[in-house]
Amino acid sequence: MLGKALFLLFLSSALAEELCKTNASEGYKVRLSIKTALGDEAYSWNESEMYLFRATLAFAMRNQFSGQEFDVSNILVCDETPRVSFRFVVTSPLNNSSLVEKKEVEEAVRQSRHRINSAFLLTDKTLEFIGIYPTLAAPVGYDTPPWLIVFGVVMGAVFAGIVVLLVLSVVQKKRKKNEDPADEDNEETRVKTMENGGGEGVYNMSFSDDERFTQM
Repeated sequence: MLGKALFLLFLSSALAEELCKTNASEGYKVRLSIKTALGDEAYSWNESEMYLFRATLAFAMRNQFSGQEFDVSNILVCDETPRVSFRFVVTSPLNNSSLVEKKEVEEAVRQSRHRINSAFLLTDKTLEFIGIYPTLAAPVGYDTPPWLIVFGVVMGAVFAGIVVLLVLSVVQKKRKKNEDPADEDNEETRVKTMENGGGEGVYNMSFSDDERFTQM
């Protein structure tokens, strides 16, 4: 009895792998770079990790097809290599010999990509579904257009420069105005002194020489 059960299990696995290989064009290739992503903390890929992968894919398919009970038995894997790469196809829970359409599998993977990556501590770059690209993040929206911000900064700088120039001009005019009356007062004082014969302490050397020659 046990031998018969093992035989049926082996036969089921062989048929599943054959179905995967025969319909390889309807499946996807997966490539994991565990060592690259985790370095010294990298884990070994084994049957338990493969079971986890198949379970996460079944989870993604359940999310995509509400009401359909996908299980690990619906995730068929083949062409596995030691460098951790393999192919997989997904069968319908209603008919194990019927494959789920490729575009529907792609959509399921895209929608649950983050959950699948998290299960293996990897990213889109280190857990690659060849041919399935991750859903791009929505572009960042700005309340104010960037060009308007730049324009405002430039105009602010120009306005600040104009204000500085005006302030400097006013300061220079006031300084010059404060210095001019003193210069004018000094000039007027010198002129009046010369006109009134001031400068008693100034001795004219030419008259002194004439008087000395007259006495001789």
